[in-house]
Amino acid sequence: MEKTITSGEDLTGTIGTATDISAELSTLLRSGRTSLHHVQTGITKVLALEPLTTVKDLIIVGEGPAAEEIYQYCEDQTVRGYRFCGIFNDAPIDGDLGDRRIGGVEAAKAYAIQNRIDILYCALPGTRRADITDLMEFCERNTIRFRVIPSAESFIPVVKTSQLEFHGAVPVSKIRREPLDSAFGRAVKRAFDIVFSLGVVLLIFTWLFPILALLVKLSSRGPVFFKQMRLGKDNEEFVCWKFRSMRMNMEADLKQATKNDPRVTAVGRFLRKSNLDEMPQFINVLFGHMSIVGPRPHPLRLNDQYRDIIDKYMVRHFVRPGITGWAQVNGFRGETRTPELMERRVELDVWYLENWSFWLDLRIVVKTVTNMFGKDPNAY
Repeated sequence: MEKTITSGEDLTGTIGTATDISAELSTLLRSGRTSLHHVQTGITKVLALEPLTTVKDLIIVGEGPAAEEIYQYCEDQTVRGYRFCGIFNDAPIDGDLGDRRIGGVEAAKAYAIQNRIDILYCALPGTRRADITDLMEFCERNTIRFRVIPSAESFIPVVKTSQLEFHGAVPVSKIRREPLDSAFGRAVKRAFDIVFSLGVVLLIFTWLFPILALLVKLSSRGPVFFKQMRLGKDNEEFVCWKFRSMRMNMEADLKQATKNDPRVTAVGRFLRKSNLDEMPQFINVLFGHMSIVGPRPHPLRLNDQYRDIIDKYMVRHFVRPGITGWAQVNGFRGETRTPELMERRVELDVWYLENWSFWLDLRIVVKTVTNMFGKDPNAY
């Protein structure tokens, strides 16, 4: 016999649902309380036109006059934001650097990971080409910026330079161009993130959020929000928020959504096709975890799966991940069924960080909005 639901029971259920939604929204806001302080500090800096700089920890591998010059540059010009942490060389070093030697060349890798080093300067001679290449690949896999201090034998043959900068009198070669390495570029991007996100929160969240939250809650049992750990800029983990689009299942962290996935609810299909399931991530942007535009953050499992088999995979984490990105507006969103598809997505992400501009971000935002009203075969 079917149970008849009285109006009183219906009202109680509705109140309970509203209470659940309110509790989850409160949890979302509480989880970012500490980060909100950083957001407020960032807003103050942007409005005061102060550069958003951070101190970068660096080590040197190798020795020679150029290594000594880099060391003195960091010690004498600390205002530039560099902190020298040590030097690694297989043989003892004479002079001031001798006391700062920590170990041999191979020990530099473990030290760099344990101490979250930002930049590795390589001053090895060209006769150690294999070691230089190995260090470069190690840095790429572990989101450490690699710089080559040129020598007479190794400067041109070792890497193809995309940009050259001077630290004191020493020319230093980068292996890629990074527009967001400049304080001005970061300030412009962060200001855009804050203004755009606040606009969305104030003009759209206030009325659309409760509607979507109620629809998700009524679509199936479970919380309104889906929370998952992701890797952000410089490998910092954060909790990424989305509207839940699937029924509760044990494979959420193990299996990507596939076409006609039975786990996806009817409401979830609409949210995923329209990108509305990503809307809570504007809160992530305000907290500083994400940007409006950038490489999409992948689940931790995917990072572990691809970091050692796809060239430059971890380079994507040199910038904040985005709600939308260059790869997504060029047809590479959603499920990555093969390593080849992931490799193509990574290529587009790396192209973005090497070619970033404010106008490129605007172009991607406009393209994302227009795609919401079109038919994307990968939106499922």
